[in-house]
Amino acid sequence: MRIDKFLNAVNITKRRTVAQDMIANGVVSINEKVVKASKNVEVGDQIELAYLKGTKKYLVLQIPTLKSTPKSDQDKYIKEIL
Repeated sequence: MRIDKFLNAVNITKRRTVAQDMIANGVVSINEKVVKASKNVEVGDQIELAYLKGTKKYLVLQIPTLKSTPKSDQDKYIKEIL
């Protein structure tokens, strides 16, 4: 699954366009490499988002099969790393 779709599907971003904008501005990286929106996410990847107030890191546990998932199921797909 593409990184922009993944960020939206697991509710890290509210809209796919927000994810695409973050990627275009170079604040999204996978395994410490800045990526483009077309980059595929795989189980075991570490996603890092650089916000103005700090950085958040997530470990990909599973790839969702649906376009969107309930926020309550977010912990099935990602785990926040400190």
